[in-house]
Amino acid sequence: MTRVNAIVVHKLGGPEVLQFEQVDVPLPAPGEVQVRNTAIGLNFIDVYFRIGLYPAAGGLPFIPGNEGAGVVTALGNDTNGLAIGDRVAYAYGMGSYSELRNIDANRVVKIPVGVSDQSAAAMMLKGMTAEYLLLRTFEVKAGQTILIHAAAGGVGLIAGQWAKYLGATVIGTAGSPEKVALTLAHGYDHVIDYNKKNFVDDVREITNGVGVDVVYDSVGRTTWLGSLDC
Repeated sequence: MTRVNAIVVHKLGGPEVLQFEQVDVPLPAPGEVQVRNTAIGLNFIDVYFRIGLYPAAGGLPFIPGNEGAGVVTALGNDTNGLAIGDRVAYAYGMGSYSELRNIDANRVVKIPVGVSDQSAAAMMLKGMTAEYLLLRTFEVKAGQTILIHAAAGGVGLIAGQWAKYLGATVIGTAGSPEKVALTLAHGYDHVIDYNKKNFVDDVREITNGVGVDVVYDSVGRTTWLGSLDC
């Protein structure tokens, strides 16, 4: 048993319910590894659990956080392929707002050389979302033209680069000149500032009236009908 610092939620509410305290972390069970977190990802879903919009699986109290990166410090039995000292990243339930945690060994991935712990911790949930959208929800292929709303967000920046790698022509929407510039630097062929232009008209112009093969719309009400028109 190791005593470490963590952020714990004992009651639902605003940021004031986040309590910094010490918790006990046991040795990893069979099939688990123990990871000393060096970076954690912050996501809107953490807020949803904190305020009770999504119920925490184990009830109260709970340690928030769904993704992180760090160093393996201990191994349970049956954790072939991992060693103490390995740099790993994960997206695995809640519990990353802690210095130390135990995780199923089959839920961690080794961090490649050249990728920082901060980048690895920040990309797991968003990267998995991009993979699901581009490869399974609608499989993007070379030669297709796609539209991604909220292109300057975490998922949008990863998805744009990934779709470009797959050979697609990638159109994005963003809400400011700064976001447009950021998005253009991350793989997008065209970016439309929706506060200045009608994205439907621009998409028709860019595609010579053909439209796009798919729209990835994470905004919803304000873009839904326009997305259909694209």
